[in-house]
Amino acid sequence: MINYNTIMTQEELFKILVSHCKEYGFIFPSSEIYDGLGAVYDYGQLGSELKNNIKRYWWEAMTRLHENIVGIDSAIFMHPRIWEASGHVGAFNDPLIDNKDSKKRYRADVLIEDYIGKLEEKIEKDVEKGKKKFADAFNEEQFRATNPNVLRNQKKIDEVKKRMADALNANDLAELRQIIIDCEIACPISGTKNWTEVRQFNLMFSTQMGSVTEGANVIYLRPETAQGIFVNYLNVQKTGRMKIPFGIAQIGKAFRNEIVARQFIFRMREFEQMEMQFFIKPGTELDWFAKWKENRMAWHTALGMGDENYRFHDHDKLAHYANAATDIEFRFPFGFKELEGIHSRTDFDLGNHQKFSGKKIQYFDPELGENYVPYVVETSIGVDRMVLAVLSHSYKEEQLENGESRVVLSIPAPLAPVKVAVLPLIKKDGLPELAREIMDELKYDFNCQYDEKDSIGKRYRRQDAIGTPFCVTIDHDSLNDRCVTIRHRDSMQQERVKIEDLHGIIAKEVNLSNILKKLK
Repeated sequence: MINYNTIMTQEELFKILVSHCKEYGFIFPSSEIYDGLGAVYDYGQLGSELKNNIKRYWWEAMTRLHENIVGIDSAIFMHPRIWEASGHVGAFNDPLIDNKDSKKRYRADVLIEDYIGKLEEKIEKDVEKGKKKFADAFNEEQFRATNPNVLRNQKKIDEVKKRMADALNANDLAELRQIIIDCEIACPISGTKNWTEVRQFNLMFSTQMGSVTEGANVIYLRPETAQGIFVNYLNVQKTGRMKIPFGIAQIGKAFRNEIVARQFIFRMREFEQMEMQFFIKPGTELDWFAKWKENRMAWHTALGMGDENYRFHDHDKLAHYANAATDIEFRFPFGFKELEGIHSRTDFDLGNHQKFSGKKIQYFDPELGENYVPYVVETSIGVDRMVLAVLSHSYKEEQLENGESRVVLSIPAPLAPVKVAVLPLIKKDGLPELAREIMDELKYDFNCQYDEKDSIGKRYRRQDAIGTPFCVTIDHDSLNDRCVTIRHRDSMQQERVKIEDLHGIIAKEVNLSNILKKLK
């Protein structure tokens, strides 16, 4: 069996993945019959199942495995003063630049990051060449420390990163433009370097709440779910009798008027977040920050998608509310990109809400005998990016030993949209009836799919393409011996098992508790 993902370029793989998602009912362009709406997508029947499974894995890892973390569901519409207190009205901006020839608008920092990414790709290509040339004698650490090409490109990366971080921290828009000029970054559309000045653009969507336009109040679609947690801090702490340290988790929609929305569902204008705010005693935040870094990385790697596909990336520019921040980056088809953020938010949010609302938002610590505004460590992950991470890692095109090929989504079994397909070999002789009997036994615990159309080989291929871990085939012998053939997706191995043993075999692989038990 040959996996020829490596033969495709990452760009080709990404285009194929987008097409695959539409063809098999994972993700559709929104409003497609009206020619679509930019950077907005709908989840189809299988995509919504995958998305819900990911959310369930996160929710249960947070609220079931931690006795001191509870969940809420706050409203999308919030009082407009909240966004003043949070700093979003004044500071939630992106630096934008236009190319005068293509008339296209870009985020200046993203253009620079893409330039850095290309330099990193050059380094990785040099490393791969070294591996092929020296084989077992290859010492990667020594190669990276001594190879002239690697050192030259790494020096460029370090210099550009520092300049960009300094410019962003100082809000120096002229310097951002100068970096683009100095690096000779061209517009991807026109290929020219004819750039405008850089200017700031607020990302929040505004709307009106009221019966008539004249009397309506301007409010915002929330750009993050965190503020819904902060303004409910006292409600949860008092009603739940919560003692510090404790956390509040939430899954919900957020909205950002992204100008450079791109890369499929990686960056969208309407997206879903899974956030947890962990309230702690001031002075302990960096210890908890380190603990949550470890905890969240363990959550990702427990899925078995390869430890080498994750890395931490500490922020060069800290948000206005943070004193420490890092990203967990995943190796997407377009390179390592942010999947989850972990931030030490200090007391910025609760302190500002206390100031702007005039309400006392403090915690009485019985051990210290004093009141204080808690500090916060946040973990925030994009549901849509997590869906993309799972799909992009799972997609494989395999050439089989018999000369045939197949497309398979090797989705971690507990996250798979369909857990088992029940397939009668033919549509007569009592096989469909027995298949339905088996289906009725399994459907209460597993999401099952019944399929009797086409040859058994074609049906296997359909299930491989949507990531179904198990196929159960009912044949004529099944009527007599009460045994069926169960086929494993990844290995394609088949075994004859008793119908009464099916539930246990499937549960051993697909139950979410199998992953949760890996977490401590």
